[in-house]
This record gives sequence, C-alpha cells and structure tokens, in this order.
Amino acid sequence: MAHVALIGASGDAGSRILAELSERGHQVTAIARNADRIASLPGVTARQGDADDQQALAALLKGHDAVISAIPFKTSNVKTLVGAVRDAGVTRYLVVGGAGSLEVAFEEKLIDQPDFPEAYKPEARAGGEFLDFLRGVEDLDWTFLSPSAEFGPGERTGKFRLGQDQLLINDEGSSISFEDYAIAMVDELEKPMYMRQRFTVGY
Repeated sequence: MAHVALIGASGDAGSRILAELSERGHQVTAIARNADRIASLPGVTARQGDADDQQALAALLKGHDAVISAIPFKTSNVKTLVGAVRDAGVTRYLVVGGAGSLEVAFEEKLIDQPDFPEAYKPEARAGGEFLDFLRGVEDLDWTFLSPSAEFGPGERTGKFRLGQDQLLINDEGSSISFEDYAIAMVDELEKPMYMRQRFTVGY
C-alpha cells in the first residue's frame, strides 16, 4: 500500500486512476479545484487544491510516497508542478501524458501529421514541452505515460500493450480506454519499469 497524492482526481483520466488506486488498497489524497466533484471511495481523502499555487500544493503533497498529475498541460505550469513535488520532498512523480509527442515514423511525431486535429494541437504541443522539461529533471524519479491516439471512456479489460516512444497501432487504429490506461499507470506505481522515461499504452 502506498500513500499517493493525485492531482486532477475529478477529471476523465484522474477519476479512473482514483478508482484503480482505491480498488488496489492504496491511500489517496485526491486533489481537485472543486473537491465536491471527487468520487467518495475507500481510502480516499478529498482535498481542494490549486495546481497554480506552488506553496499550497506542496503542503498538500507532503508526506506522500508518490504524486500523480492528471491535469491538462495548456492550463498548468510544469515548473510549478515539479517545484511543488520537490518542495514537498516527494521523489516519485507520475504524469498523465499526451499522445501528440509519440513517433509514427523515424523523427516524425503524431502532432505533425496532416490529419492531426487542429483543435488538439495546443494541448498536444504543451504536453510535448512538459515531457521535454521532465527529460532534464534528474532529482525526481518521474514517469510520463502517453495514451494512444484515441483516449476515451470504455471497458476495463486489463489486456493491452506497452511501448516507449512509438505510437501503438493495431488493425483498428490506435486507442486505449481511460480504464485500461489507469491499470497501466497504477502498475507502474507499484512496480516501476520506466523511471525517468516516457512510455505508452495501447491495444
């Protein structure tokens, strides 16, 4: 059992990760701007928190074994988040990443493909910048988990593949459910395989 702080616990990915953590018996401090939106689950303590307030966030993160960040990149600041984790004295930091920075061919990223939706580019670009920043961080045991291209609600099957920097594709395209993504994230928390690395999950 780990004591985990989850930032963005009421969001699409965050709420599934919260459920997975609770189901596996972890103690979770679930943080969101509106604590009323956080699911009431065993082992979960809901807390209101602002990811833009480094000092206040660090106080919420203190005393945990790990921090998981599940908030949008274009509305958050990597320096503030990493700074809060450092200030809290937590060394394990896991991030819900994006797919845009994954490679579809040698030195060709998904975000740069002609059919990549324009509306998603700001978030995808911010996610790539977040990952680039983490790659220069040597004092935290960080992990950045990128989903597949299609990332949405679905089933918890427990049947998926893992990769590193290349987009995972099968005969039906590139996808992963929030529920199976959550399994991969909590697996990495429990048995780290990708310290100071990015990895990806897909069918």
